[in-house]
Amino acid sequence: MTGEPSLTCEELLTTTRSVRHGLDLDRAVSPALVEDCLRIALQAPNGNNRQNWRWILLTDPGVRAKVAEVYRTAFYERNAAGLDRLPELPEASRSVLTGARTLADRMHRVPALVIPCLEVPGGRLPTGNQAGLWGSLLPAAWSYALAARSRGLVTAWTTVHLDREREVADLLGLPATVRQGALLPTAHPLRTTFHPGPRQPLDQVLHHNGWQPTHPN
Repeated sequence: MTGEPSLTCEELLTTTRSVRHGLDLDRAVSPALVEDCLRIALQAPNGNNRQNWRWILLTDPGVRAKVAEVYRTAFYERNAAGLDRLPELPEASRSVLTGARTLADRMHRVPALVIPCLEVPGGRLPTGNQAGLWGSLLPAAWSYALAARSRGLVTAWTTVHLDREREVADLLGLPATVRQGALLPTAHPLRTTFHPGPRQPLDQVLHHNGWQPTHPN
C-alpha cells in the first residue's frame, strides 16, 4: 500500500473494522506514524479536561512477545468452551471466534501494540456505573483507530488481556495507579478495501421519546 487512503468522513466511520486476519506481520510500523495518530486521539473529549490518559506503545519484539503470551493464555481460558464446540456455533459467531483465535496466536508478530490507560487515584475502580470514568479514555482510543485507518494502518480492538491485567502491568512496570482500558494491535493491512460491517437495522434499536418494545421482523 502506498500513501494514505483517500476516505470521506462517512467512509472512515463506516469502514474502520477490527482487522484480525489481514494484518501485514512482516512490515514494520513507524513509531512516528503511531505517535501522529495518538496526537489526533488526544483531541477526544475527556471528563473535566483532566487528560489523565496514558498510552503505552510496544514495538520491542521481546516485550511484545511477553505481552502476547499473557494475552494468549487469557484468550484460551476465556474461550475454551466456545472453541470446543466451534463447529456447532452459528456461522457469524464461528467467524468472529476463529478470527480472534488467529489474532491471539499471532499477537507476538503484530509490529505495534497500543495500550490506552487511565491514571486512577489509588488504582481502584469506582463501584457502580463507570461510564464517566471510561468515557474519558475510550473515545480517544477509538479516535486513534480512526486516525490509524486514515493513514493506511489497521487496528483490532480487544480487551481480552484485561482478564490478566495485573500480569501485563507487572511486565510493563506500570504503577498501581494506572489501569488499562484496551489493547489495539496496529499494522499495515494486507488488503486495501474494507466495507461496512453487518449491523441491526436502525429501526430495531432506536427508541423515540422513551422506551418502546421492539418487534422482530
